Amino acid sequence: MAGRIATLPRIDAVYASPLERTRETAAPIARTTGHRVRTAKGLLECDFGEWTGRRLADLRKLPEWNAVQHSPSTFRFPEGESFTEMQNRIWNQLLALAAAHPGGTVVATSHADPIKAAVAMAAGIHLDLFQRTSISPCSITALLVGSGTPLVLCTNSVGDDLSGLSPS
Repeated sequence: MAGRIATLPRIDAVYASPLERTRETAAPIARTTGHRVRTAKGLLECDFGEWTGRRLADLRKLPEWNAVQHSPSTFRFPEGESFTEMQNRIWNQLLALAAAHPGGTVVATSHADPIKAAVAMAAGIHLDLFQRTSISPCSITALLVGSGTPLVLCTNSVGDDLSGLSPS
């Protein structure tokens, strides 16, 4: 992924969620582009509260699992955050990063659910439909945010062609 991102004409900053796995993803990108990795708390994974560390096979058996999959806007993880809070958190973080680098290109490494929630926000799609988007590990999703209407430039890109990262 670092080599693919390095082909872009300009990278102004590289940010990562404070979790180790995203900082490890961001490190080669930062090296390749001549930046250091900065952390941004708003890029964190959803706070799953009491569900943290539990096996998905066990969680799928809970009656609440249906809400997680089909009406996530109504669900709050016990002792954690709601999907709506997570979506607002990552969206506000992306807006803050765009404001800190006006007109620039910022790489932000995060986690699947927050990325899907940000895509839904940018596309004007209700949060209850965000689970219909696929985000693969080390894939590239590009959003144009800042002033004006946000644009989803690409989602879940795993190929070499990054031409879709420019608005048409």
